[in-house]
Amino acid sequence: MRKYFGTDGIRGRVGEANISPDFVLKLGWAAGRVLGNGHGGKILIGKDTRISGYMFESALEAGLVAAGVNIRLLGPVSTPGVAYLTRTFRASAGIVITASHNPYQDNGIKFFSSDGDKLPDEVELAIEDEIEKPLKTVDAASLGKVKRVEDAIGRYIEFCKSTIPAAMNFRGLKLVVDCANGATYNTAPYVFEELGAEVVTLGTAPDGLNINRDVGSTKPDALCRAVVQEGADLGVAFDGDGDRVLMVNSRGELVDGDQLLYIIARSRLHAGTMRGEVVGTLMSNLGFEQALQRLGIGFVRTQVGDRYIMEYLKQTDGILGGEPSGHIICRDRTTTGDGIVAALQVLAALKRLDTSLDDICTEVEQYPQVLVNVRLPEPRDLIGLPAVQDAVFVAEQELAGRGRVLLRPSGTEPPVRIMVEGADQDQVHSLADRLAVVVREQIGA
Repeated sequence: MRKYFGTDGIRGRVGEANISPDFVLKLGWAAGRVLGNGHGGKILIGKDTRISGYMFESALEAGLVAAGVNIRLLGPVSTPGVAYLTRTFRASAGIVITASHNPYQDNGIKFFSSDGDKLPDEVELAIEDEIEKPLKTVDAASLGKVKRVEDAIGRYIEFCKSTIPAAMNFRGLKLVVDCANGATYNTAPYVFEELGAEVVTLGTAPDGLNINRDVGSTKPDALCRAVVQEGADLGVAFDGDGDRVLMVNSRGELVDGDQLLYIIARSRLHAGTMRGEVVGTLMSNLGFEQALQRLGIGFVRTQVGDRYIMEYLKQTDGILGGEPSGHIICRDRTTTGDGIVAALQVLAALKRLDTSLDDICTEVEQYPQVLVNVRLPEPRDLIGLPAVQDAVFVAEQELAGRGRVLLRPSGTEPPVRIMVEGADQDQVHSLADRLAVVVREQIGA
């Protein structure tokens, strides 16, 4: 059991518990002890655009230097950008200061191994063990040194462009690109422009406080409106740290991660480069699964979370996986979910298949899916209770094989999440509400 790390690093409200300067300093020292390879090592630090990033960058820097680790500061750069640069610098590890799609009041710390992968459980546990020990600074002659990487953004832009064929361009394509006032503001527009597209931007003026505020993949309404107003071919929306992407078609309709993953898989199949099953999660839409089956592409579900998707892809040597939220892994291109890279794969697929986003999405019938959160006053295992199990069984019987019911605890928040999916929207809403009533009765709410 991990004490500090969650499913995706350490995250919380700034100034509280584990997201405070003193804890992050100690975390930097502990990480340096574990990841610095015992002989100085080199660790990269990047951050998104939150105002608190400056504070935590300084705290991490102090802790790592105290452990004798050399540091390369990247400045504002996306989470997948840190993963890529960690590999190219042959660094011992990479750290990104971000709370992803959360508001500016939150922040967090994510780690990458020298290979650009998320840290395995045993390494996170080793860091937690070090946190419990007294902080001891190495002798002055062994302190780490700090340098700033001036060309980090340029390096990452060139990498992104390299993930599609060198001869391909997007001339004649008009895009609205929404960067959520986050870490892609200084990269994504330039990637698409340099590949020939006409780009209109949203969410590219971060002020430290407006990250994810009414823009980005979690708030796509502004993008939907802008695509229609600008007469654009499509829109692209990233989240605050750039590891997720959603799109909007020319009619201003949202295209989710399942549909985008289908487009990439269809293109890989057409090119003869598809390998292994597509990996989704328990939240992946049933219509997406059925669309893949019609293409003859296998599909498997994991627990919710990109780390579980990546684990399965590695075990089976697969190349594609993702979540409806837009966290898409193209393992034949990079080592982690990368919003810009995934968007480029979709655009390349549309060009290769000679189709539009509007047309190809008609191949995926999205089943109505309702998600209800029931907050718990304290952690409890409600899912195994007989009354809850009976309610789930009754709901599944009513769906009669044309839908799914899923109850699961959140990996990052207190609620129990109730998901019902099926062909009939009214039925889905009714079943979700009935299940929520049963769960609330069990907690006395």
